[in-house]
Amino acid sequence: MTSSSSFLVSPSTPTGNNRRIELAGMDLWLMTRIDNVFVYPSEIKIDQLKEALSQTLSLWPLVAGRTILENDQHYIIEMCDNPIPITLIINNDLKESPLDSNVLVEANDKSFPTFIDEVQVMKLFKNSSDDEPLVRLKLTHIVQSDEWVLGISWYHALGDAAPCLHFSNTLSRFYQGMEPTPPLPIFERRLWREDEAKQPVLPIPIQFQNPQSIEKAIKLFGEHQSNYDTLDLHFSGEQLATLRMLAGGNHVTTHDALAAYIILTLNTYCYKNNDERRILHAITIVNCHGVSDCIAPQSEVSNALFMMLSENFDDPYSLSNIAMTIRRSINQARDPKVLESEIAIIDGFMRKNAKDNTTPNSELVPNEFAINSNYRYDWANLVDFGFTDKC
Repeated sequence: MTSSSSFLVSPSTPTGNNRRIELAGMDLWLMTRIDNVFVYPSEIKIDQLKEALSQTLSLWPLVAGRTILENDQHYIIEMCDNPIPITLIINNDLKESPLDSNVLVEANDKSFPTFIDEVQVMKLFKNSSDDEPLVRLKLTHIVQSDEWVLGISWYHALGDAAPCLHFSNTLSRFYQGMEPTPPLPIFERRLWREDEAKQPVLPIPIQFQNPQSIEKAIKLFGEHQSNYDTLDLHFSGEQLATLRMLAGGNHVTTHDALAAYIILTLNTYCYKNNDERRILHAITIVNCHGVSDCIAPQSEVSNALFMMLSENFDDPYSLSNIAMTIRRSINQARDPKVLESEIAIIDGFMRKNAKDNTTPNSELVPNEFAINSNYRYDWANLVDFGFTDKC
């Protein structure tokens, strides 16, 4: 038996003033969300949560905005201080949370969606009279275990995982009566011009050169869920340190070494005699926030994801060669002069996708290994609502 109630939470102080922020092409992930679920061992007080959200929205007026599409090409969020919904569920049926401690949950997991009030992405940028919220919260009390589960659904066009985590962390800190962690969010962003897209220095990923329809992407996503299983690998800190030492020491990161180890393992034991499947290069999704203030400042609420294609590995059976090749490609993507032109090119592809109702191609690319992402976000500790090491 379950019962539910809903609340609309407005900013404690209206700060949006109907300012308009036009989105860059890089922001136009129009059909996607970031959904997170946090499980806590005891009560999240609903009134305290509402007050914390109200304070957070005053600091983040973009989240309390509405979408506008002008002339079929200008994608705008108007900061109009709209309320954000919180749904409260009292669940007497479940014995405990069905979610385990794995950070990633399979998209076809049947329990996960029950803890999320999904942002209705299909309703956004339709210029309708009903303003679909850009963020939705759902709080579930599992009575038998006294666990409290908070689901946060975030519209991807607002920003990537970095600002999503920044917002969630601010909510957690206000709930605890703490000041938000600086720096404060920045909403204005650079709009890239066509004449800034010069001859590319770095290779343009085929995912952008050969987009696919939304319908095909959805169909392919379903096929991936049916045909592939998740493999969870667990490494100790000591093992990761050893891997890094073997892969190149201080010349590579732990992340480079881990990716190289997985590639090497697949090439050695799965693809040794398979020319079509042998991994010869990597594509890494890197986050460009903080690389240069003229591209995307650290606290900018935007999408600053860039797909970095590596060169082919000189030796696809060498841990150090694979790791160093990946690191070299990422270092190239950290050069602001190179990055500006490359982002302008991708920005153009993303604008064309939005106009044509297409999306970057998600089909598997022969000989390619995709890595997402170059950062590890400490979601549980940064959104713990005071339950230290228990979220």
